[in-house]
Amino acid sequence: MRHDQRQPNELRTIRVQRHFVGAAPGSVLISAGRTTVLCTASIDSTLPPWKAAADPAKAVGWLTAEYSMLPGSTSPRKRRERDKMDGRSTEIQRLIGRSLRAAVDFSALGPRTITVDCDVLQADGGTRTLSITGGFIALCDAINSIRAELPIDRPVIVQSIAAISVGIVDGVPVLDLDYKEDSTAEVDLNVVMSGASQFIEVQGTAEGKPFSRTMLDQQLDLATQGISQLTRLQREALGDDWPPMTPMLIC
Repeated sequence: MRHDQRQPNELRTIRVQRHFVGAAPGSVLISAGRTTVLCTASIDSTLPPWKAAADPAKAVGWLTAEYSMLPGSTSPRKRRERDKMDGRSTEIQRLIGRSLRAAVDFSALGPRTITVDCDVLQADGGTRTLSITGGFIALCDAINSIRAELPIDRPVIVQSIAAISVGIVDGVPVLDLDYKEDSTAEVDLNVVMSGASQFIEVQGTAEGKPFSRTMLDQQLDLATQGISQLTRLQREALGDDWPPMTPMLIC
């Protein structure tokens, strides 16, 4: 039994509130335990200059992400990032962007740019993984907002994406670490997967001594179970707006 009375394979309580703000076509307030993130997805009808094709008819879309921890999200207060983003935030937003791009057929999207913003309101471990899980829901709502402008026979969303942390705490593989567990874990992994149990990215570190292949496999098995649960929660949150997907990748 863990310090918060969860079993090793148990997620924290997940709460999802769609359409949290009105200005962005996709917005989700998502929490896992005390960790809370606001994810918004906005669509621009232009492309970054480096992405724009010489022939507009062949231009494909793009997705980028931004991540920030608000000053009151931690104790002591985190200083606001103004002129220069710290290395951790830069690395995390690149992870979010890479992960969510795996969900999109950019040819079907056309010459548009989607920006997914993830702002951490309260941090208690797992902010990057929760940003990906919530960011996918916001992405789906943004795509739904322009459904009439998209090809009817070619889904833009080709697979669902979710992410979860796993690790080894006191010699035991556990799922969905909070800050107390993360700060003392012997191993810390962040796993991004599709709803069809395909790996997108795995980030892992031994915080002290090396760990065995057996321990790695146990953690990946836990992550697969957790992603399955998160995919179900995403589907339930989106309801009738769960997107059509490429037949070979239906999640």
